[in-house]
Amino acid sequence: MDDLVTFLRGRVATRDGAPVPHDVLVERVCNNRVRQQVYASPQGDFSMQLGSRADSFLDASGDPGSQSGAARKNSDMGISRREVANWDLRASASGFHSTVINLLDITSTLARNIDVGAIVVQRAGNIEGMTLDATPYKAPRDASRAYEKGLEAERNGKLANARKYFEQAVKIYPPYAIAWFQLGTVLQREEQNDAARKAYVQATAADTKFLPPYLSLALMAYAAENWTEVLKLTGHILDLNPLNQAAATGYILDLDPLNYTVAYFYNAVANYKLNKIEDAEKSALKAEHLDLRNRFPQLHLLLAEIFARKNNYAMAILETKTYLDLAPQAKDADQVREKLAKLEKLNAPVSASEKPDQK
Repeated sequence: MDDLVTFLRGRVATRDGAPVPHDVLVERVCNNRVRQQVYASPQGDFSMQLGSRADSFLDASGDPGSQSGAARKNSDMGISRREVANWDLRASASGFHSTVINLLDITSTLARNIDVGAIVVQRAGNIEGMTLDATPYKAPRDASRAYEKGLEAERNGKLANARKYFEQAVKIYPPYAIAWFQLGTVLQREEQNDAARKAYVQATAADTKFLPPYLSLALMAYAAENWTEVLKLTGHILDLNPLNQAAATGYILDLDPLNYTVAYFYNAVANYKLNKIEDAEKSALKAEHLDLRNRFPQLHLLLAEIFARKNNYAMAILETKTYLDLAPQAKDADQVREKLAKLEKLNAPVSASEKPDQK
């Protein structure tokens, strides 16, 4: 049993010593996907039980279908140390950027309960010409109070109560975009997808520059393979990406850099599916540029497909090999190796015997 890890413990801290965000999540990430999430306490402490869902949940952006496949029949058994070593831990809070802890070195200890130390978050820097939307601060006190109660109920896993409070908040103050978004998040966790979609749409109607609901809607459209809708929603996000704003006016409530990577990736896939190859390549390359920690291996498969379509087999081979280097144990690894062999055959120099007669 010594090769199993049962708990990961640590704390979230701010770089400037200010109180931690009230809604900060700690996320366990493997192969680019969020596998598990827990809320940090108001003081920033967190404890993540492994091999059980009792103390965790996944939000709309997570991967509910693969709680690492390592959860044992006995939920108290933990997860193998070897698998834990492939994970990253990060914090997620609106308006903050997070450091990332790689667990490879930390798992060298034989303890079943591992202290990972501090995950440091820093408020996203202001961008010249932009300010945060003042709408949430205009909400009546009763609406704000209901919203805060909804967040607290959600943190405690009381989704029905959270939904009630968020519904109360938007009833009191209909332009409350962030409350509509939180309502959609809760509804989605309750698997009420149609109602969640309506709440997200209400959030976008209340504030077109509040970007998180656009990403949630894009992910839902992606799951439904509605590529035109994916393109429309991600296009809106990317048009408002602060990094693309040379002389911005007004405000944008920012997404974190990882979410912009997601937006570029889904935009690239939608363009590819709609046979807009040049646009797909541009977005995929942008996503690859932002994905500094290689959290999205599938980007390289998409680029390989794009380069192959353009008969650039050398680049397609390079991207395919990169994918296999990053995800050698992926479920589709054998299939990808077969594609690699075909690409290498297409890219091989034509031998003299195979050259057509030139008379």
